[in-house]
Amino acid sequence: MATGNVIHPHHSIPVVYKNRLPAITASAHQQATTIGKNAHQKPPSNRAIKLAESLSNMLHIHLDTTTTAHKTLNKSNLNLSIVHEKHDTPATSPKEDISDKWREFHGSSDWQNLLDPLHPSLRREIVKYGEFAQATYDAFDFDPFSEYCGSCKYNRRKLFEKLGLTKNGYNVTKYVHAMSHIDLPQWLEKSHLVETWSKDSNWMGFVAVSDDQESRRIGRRDIVVSWRGTVAPSEWYDNMQRKLEPIGQGDARVEHGFLSIYTSKSCTTRYNKTSASEQVMAEIKKLVKFYENNGEQVSLTITGHSLGGALALINAYESAKNFPGLPISVVSFAAPRVGNIAFRDELYQMGVKTLRVTSKQDVVPRMPGFVLNESLQRFDDITGTLEWVYTHVGVELKLDVRSSPYLKKGLNLVGFHMLETYLHLVDGFHSSESGFRVEARRDVALVNKECDMLVDELRIPHSWYQSANKGLIRNHHGRWVKPVRDPEDIPSPTAVDSRAGGVVEMEYV
Repeated sequence: MATGNVIHPHHSIPVVYKNRLPAITASAHQQATTIGKNAHQKPPSNRAIKLAESLSNMLHIHLDTTTTAHKTLNKSNLNLSIVHEKHDTPATSPKEDISDKWREFHGSSDWQNLLDPLHPSLRREIVKYGEFAQATYDAFDFDPFSEYCGSCKYNRRKLFEKLGLTKNGYNVTKYVHAMSHIDLPQWLEKSHLVETWSKDSNWMGFVAVSDDQESRRIGRRDIVVSWRGTVAPSEWYDNMQRKLEPIGQGDARVEHGFLSIYTSKSCTTRYNKTSASEQVMAEIKKLVKFYENNGEQVSLTITGHSLGGALALINAYESAKNFPGLPISVVSFAAPRVGNIAFRDELYQMGVKTLRVTSKQDVVPRMPGFVLNESLQRFDDITGTLEWVYTHVGVELKLDVRSSPYLKKGLNLVGFHMLETYLHLVDGFHSSESGFRVEARRDVALVNKECDMLVDELRIPHSWYQSANKGLIRNHHGRWVKPVRDPEDIPSPTAVDSRAGGVVEMEYV
């Protein structure tokens, strides 16, 4: 049976819905944590699995390695003919006009009474923003033998067309690049080649805005910032217990690695003469001014997966400081903790709304702060407010891998963390009292893009998402070679305008 926790942080009485596993309720600014029995099976020899199981024991995560029966739709009664019939049906539901309810779906009331059961229109919006976050992976050049490794494979005008996302009704207006002045765990993808487009920076996401038709449907002009994250959670195991650094003028602090990626810049780099923060804020300011001058209602929605979810929260904090009164929401997936209690409280005070989509089996949302986290708030009377304690922000929609009959039931740390796994679970979630939605329409094959999570009966190859022939093409001599990238898709570096004394961004012409 699908399970979901919904926690509303702004109300005196938290709303914690029933779970299959026992839940612990907390005060208004605490989180509810689902705790299950630890798996006691003999761990496989694989080092990653051993590490995962040790983490699960430490974190009290229930990593199910046995087949679990579902009351409605489960592996034992999964009718493959139904799956095959869906091949001839649309992969999305018809769009509905939500213009009169957009504030509710944007979190004005902390999504109260919308998450369990999950409102169909809100489900669509969550998936939409999740697809924007997934785009930062699908368009990213991970090929270490490409001179453009770490860049976006397409220019911003072609991005959504290439990824099949034009249906969402948004246009990309800006690409964002980032660097870091500190040593972080493999977040920066680099080419093995000597001659490369950049040795310091990576494409980190984009800014987009809803077109006229989508704006009419959703009731406002929506600016979206989508941040790229990390694919493999193992990158963070040994590196997510770092120090908190101040942000803003008060007691707010955030994890210094996240802040470094967001704020680092160098005049000696080609693509980060301005920081990711400066790039994004300049674009948001331009778009807000333009559409508000046109008399339009404007909103800002920031999304990201994993590391991207952390950057989204820092971005929301800065945006709220700079644009008071602007409706700002964060929709994050598998995001770690970002800052301390003061950081969370400032976000609440500024009216930032945050919807965190998490999975019970994913360890990343439990980092950093395995032990030193928001659960220590119960001792505030004794210790006072602790500035160095990590805490989550916002409302949580907690999913369960075991709810889906399409997913394997073994231990798969990478698969648990994948964004496509999350989007599959969102599409299938109805309520904590019902099973996986039989009418879920999202293409199940997407789950196996970069992992091996789908049951073998579906006959979907694992890690199938790649360029044809792994990027090689046959030239006119019949030889297999690396193709030359379209000049339109080659990133152009930032340049200093000596006449204006400033920086001009010259990106993906």
